[in-house]
Amino acid sequence: MPDRAPQPVDRQLPTDEARDLISLVRDIAQHEIAPKAAEEEDAGRFPREVFTLLSESGLLGLPYDSEYGGGDQPYEVYLQVLEELAAARLTVGLGVSVHTLASYALATYGTKEQQVEHLPAMLGGGLLGAYCLSEPSSGSDAASLRTKAVRDGDNWVITGTKAWITHGGIADFYTVMARTGEEGPRGITAFLVPGGAEGLSAAAPEKKMGMKGSPTAQVHFDGVRVSEERRIGDEGQGFAIALSALDSGRLGIAACAIGVAQAALDEAVGYATGRQQFGRPIADFQGLRFMLADMATQIEAGRALYLAAARLRDAGRPFAKQAAMAKLHCTDTAMKVTTDAVQILGGYGYTADFPAERYMREAKVLQIVEGTNQIQRMVIARHLAGPESR
Repeated sequence: MPDRAPQPVDRQLPTDEARDLISLVRDIAQHEIAPKAAEEEDAGRFPREVFTLLSESGLLGLPYDSEYGGGDQPYEVYLQVLEELAAARLTVGLGVSVHTLASYALATYGTKEQQVEHLPAMLGGGLLGAYCLSEPSSGSDAASLRTKAVRDGDNWVITGTKAWITHGGIADFYTVMARTGEEGPRGITAFLVPGGAEGLSAAAPEKKMGMKGSPTAQVHFDGVRVSEERRIGDEGQGFAIALSALDSGRLGIAACAIGVAQAALDEAVGYATGRQQFGRPIADFQGLRFMLADMATQIEAGRALYLAAARLRDAGRPFAKQAAMAKLHCTDTAMKVTTDAVQILGGYGYTADFPAERYMREAKVLQIVEGTNQIQRMVIARHLAGPESR
C-alpha cells in the first residue's frame, strides 16, 4: 500500500463557515465513507445510512434556501463538498449531486406553497430524490420524450418509462418530465412524484462496469396519478426547467470528476514514492515524474474551470457555456488521470487490491451522464458560432 498519506486539497474558501463545512465533510468522508467504499462497491451495496447521516448533517441541501432546510451555500462551496465526497466514494458524491438536481425544479420554479410543503423534507428530512428525463428511445434527444401526463379533473395521470435513473427504485421522490402537449420541447411539463405512488415501479438495476453501489434503473409509470398541486412551473415549461437544471447539474458532475481524479492522483503518488525498483523509488524516474506532473496540472485546471463557472452562477451571470466546458474538461481529465494511475501502479493497478482500477471504471460514466461529452462540445460550439444550419 502507499507509504505517503495524501495531503488535503488546499482550498480557497470564501468564509470561515465554509472552511468548517469542508472540515466536517472530510471527517465524514474519512471515517464513514472511504473505509467501506471498496467492499460495498464490490458487493453492489447502496449506503443509504450515509445519505441519512448527510441529511442530518445538513449536507443534502447545501445550495438551497435555509428557510426550507437548505444550507444557503454558494455553488462555489457546494461543489467543493461534492468533490470531497466523490474522492471518498463516487456513489456518494454523485448521489448528492443527483439529489440536488432532483430538488432543483421545485426549489427554483415551485410556488411558495409547494416549497413550504415539500422542500423541508426533501432538503433536510432524510428523503432521497431522483431525476427523470431520459427514456429508452430519447437520451441525448431529450425533447422527443414519450412519457405522457394526461389531465383527469384535478389530477394528472402519468404513463411511460424513464431510463438510466440514478436511485431508480429507492428514491423517495422523482422529478419527472412528461409530455402534456404538442411534440417537441414546448409540450413537456415537470411533476413531483412520490416514490410510493401507486403504479410506479422500477426494473432490476442495470449491471454496470462501475458505480455498482449506485442503483441505475428504468422507472415505469403505469397510470400514476398525481394532483395538480404537484405540477411544477407552467404547462409546457418542463423542458426549459430540465435544461436549466442540467446546467447546474453538469457542474456537479465536473466536481465529482475532479474528486475521482484527485483520489487517483493521491494513490499514484503514494505508490510511486513507496515502490522501489532498481534500488530507488519509481517516483525518481523522469517518465513517471512527468506523468504525475501532468496529472496534477490537469486536475488543478479542471478545479479552476468548474469554480470559475460556479462563481458566475453565484453572481447571477450566464454560465451555461462554462458549465459545459467544465463538464467536458473535468470528466475527460478524470478518465485520463485514472488511466495513468493504473499505468503507474503497473500490474497492481489492474487488481482490485488497489482502488486505481475502480477509479478508472467509475470515471468512464462521468463522460456520459447528464449530457455526453459530444453533446457538451455541441453546446459550447453553439455559444461560439450559433445554432447549426438546418
